[in-house]
Amino acid sequence: MHRRNLFAAPLLAPLAAPALGRAQADNRPSITVAVQKVANSNTLDIARENSNVGTRHFSCYTEPLVDTDWLETLQPRPGLALSWQRRDARSVDVTLRPGVRFHNGDEMTAEDVAASFGAERLMGGPSGVAARVPNEVRTAGRAVFPGLTTEVTGRHSLRFITERPDPALDKRLGHRIGIVVSRRAIDEAPNWLSWARKPIGTGPYRVAEFRPDNMLVLEAFDDYWGGRPPLRRIRFVEVPEVSSRIAGLLSGEYEFACDIPPDQISEIERNRAFEVQGGLIANHRFITFDQNHPQLRDPRVRRAVSLAVDRDAIIAGLWAGRTEVPRGMQFPFYGSMYLADWPKPRFDLAEARRLVRESGYRGEPIPYRLLNNYYTAQTPTAQVLVEMWRAAGLNVQIQMRENWAQIQAPGPDRALRDWSSTVFIADPVSNMPSTWGRHGTYPAGGEWRNEEAFAAADALETEMDEDRRRAAMRRLLTVLEHDDPAYAILHQAANFTGKRRDIRWRAAQSFLMDFRPGNWGV
Repeated sequence: MHRRNLFAAPLLAPLAAPALGRAQADNRPSITVAVQKVANSNTLDIARENSNVGTRHFSCYTEPLVDTDWLETLQPRPGLALSWQRRDARSVDVTLRPGVRFHNGDEMTAEDVAASFGAERLMGGPSGVAARVPNEVRTAGRAVFPGLTTEVTGRHSLRFITERPDPALDKRLGHRIGIVVSRRAIDEAPNWLSWARKPIGTGPYRVAEFRPDNMLVLEAFDDYWGGRPPLRRIRFVEVPEVSSRIAGLLSGEYEFACDIPPDQISEIERNRAFEVQGGLIANHRFITFDQNHPQLRDPRVRRAVSLAVDRDAIIAGLWAGRTEVPRGMQFPFYGSMYLADWPKPRFDLAEARRLVRESGYRGEPIPYRLLNNYYTAQTPTAQVLVEMWRAAGLNVQIQMRENWAQIQAPGPDRALRDWSSTVFIADPVSNMPSTWGRHGTYPAGGEWRNEEAFAAADALETEMDEDRRRAAMRRLLTVLEHDDPAYAILHQAANFTGKRRDIRWRAAQSFLMDFRPGNWGV
């Protein structure tokens, strides 16, 4: 993904110059970015902070091996890895960019990369810091990089090897979870948490201060391999209310305000000194089903939930037509792995009502767990959905929750909940197996299981023949969206950011914010 240049804080001066004098001589601007939330967890390790809000800033201070052109093509390109070449069905050789420096001054070597993908950070281990890696990190690491080992072949070269054939191994090297961090910093950390709150990466900015649920401050790292960062300091401040973010933007308190609802864009741009940038991003918004709930055990009820949703009306009424309904859980930038003939989810109220009657459902309450606008327009969308479901004969009742732990907790009232899925590489293995495969998020949480889907997800990850992979993807979508529904897609996500008009900066096709050299000017 993109090398992220975001937050800058007062620069730590090199040994050659006093810190105060250097700060006075540095004329680069400092900016403040108002976000709905800084992080969902209390860490900055993206494998733990595996969320939309964490995606905004992680690439400012850490980077994966392979970059992605998030501003335009959404395709991979050289970054920390200068080149990568597949050897066979199970291995890829990688040549690293020489001269890359970590924030602690060390040169990045193949040993650091191997540690970043090993027990020291990603997979967990039997002793030391690695033994205290949280289960969420181990689960994420093993889901995105199943059966992965590394073999150092030189100071700036190494080989990635998997236990079984992996048709997308080279693409996986661009996944956000595969960040490269300093091995020495991990070894010297007293525990995993202290390291994860101030990871030592290679990005254009380094972590100066992190206050969970409050603020993240980044400062420029002038030894960045991609050139001198354009900003001196970046502050991400947590401002939960949309109105407060907008007011702070217009008053000059913030240079950027994130997660702007479409109905507020015209209000911001009425002032000619400001504009809103953004649009469609590589993320889907959907409703998930806990198939264990008594009212959702029958797949006909779950199909009815999806058929009762008038997506076009939601997009027109709440999104000002600025997003669209996708062809299932996939994106066109998958290239040859995109099933262009896969149908969009349809609105058919009569069919929804028929399925409800046929299922024997008698109006029993169906709980719908909800956060207050974690997603843009989340609460009004939920209110509209409840009325649409009511028209189909479904008695869905909103239950507001305070955090994601409460949303995901098992219990008799876990039935429907909001979710989204972000894609980070140009292939469906980016999210499908790790979410709905045998060891994916939903099966692991006990919400949904289907052996036929698991087999299709396995084939998607291991078949080297593209036709068989496409067939596996088609079968997986058939199960997930029709035969034994796991979710009901709402729309492709769109992301809008308010900013000063005089700042020359482009929004990415992702939640991430790119403040590297080349994407900033005044």
